[in-house]
Amino acid sequence: MERSAQGFAGTGIPGAGPRVPAQPRVGDRDRDRDRGMPGPGPAVGGRISGPDGGAGAVRGEHTHSETPFPRPRPVVQRSSVRGQILDALRTALVTGELKPGEVYSAPALGEQFGVSATPVREAMQQLALEGAVEVVPNRGFRVIVRGTRELTELAEVRALIEVPVMLRLARTVPAERWTELRPLAEATVRAAASGCRATYAESDRAFHRAVLALCGNDQLVSVAEDLHRRSQWPLVGGPVSHGRADLMADAAQHLTLLEALGAGDVDVVQALVREHCAGPR
Repeated sequence: MERSAQGFAGTGIPGAGPRVPAQPRVGDRDRDRDRGMPGPGPAVGGRISGPDGGAGAVRGEHTHSETPFPRPRPVVQRSSVRGQILDALRTALVTGELKPGEVYSAPALGEQFGVSATPVREAMQQLALEGAVEVVPNRGFRVIVRGTRELTELAEVRALIEVPVMLRLARTVPAERWTELRPLAEATVRAAASGCRATYAESDRAFHRAVLALCGNDQLVSVAEDLHRRSQWPLVGGPVSHGRADLMADAAQHLTLLEALGAGDVDVVQALVREHCAGPR
């Protein structure tokens, strides 16, 4: 059953935060340029203003009281709008507000975001590449239904990548470098204390990304982060979010892991990374 998004908390959708400014359609913008009309100016108060700061250009109206002159394209480009929407949809996936098994259409979501369907569709297509949604012809995008087997497989693959890398880093990276990463580990503890799964998910990935980056392999870091992100999506029928205690326990492992890495204790590092890749669920 197709449904429109309603009230995604913290995602920039009306009722839960600032809207993404509405963008002029590409066809209208090109047609105005062909007629010699100036392009829209910077965003003002949540709208794209005309050259004189008014809203006339938003409606495609030509103001004859001014002399058209070349000016840059809008400050908020479509690519940045797509990025904002992609971030918002990823957050909605983590919190469970985009529900597994349900179909969401780009026009309906675009209405909620205050933009056209195009950047929403582009963001959804990226999520399809990441395995979060699948295309439903003539309807929209269905959120993938995931089970415990998929999470178990993701944990196994993550461990296959991260365990040997962490062991090598434990043997080669000086202790002071691990001390430098302590603020990131402490940030995950604060995020866990908030009880917000989306906030914790972001800080959790930031910590792991910084640790793995010490190996100097950008491709490995990218693959590991993609697997990490996918492991953070909730199970169908499972809890929408973990309790604060679960998140706090997971975050505490970051601090313990840094201590083990700094001490070069490979046995503890191996056990911690394996356990950490598997949870929290």
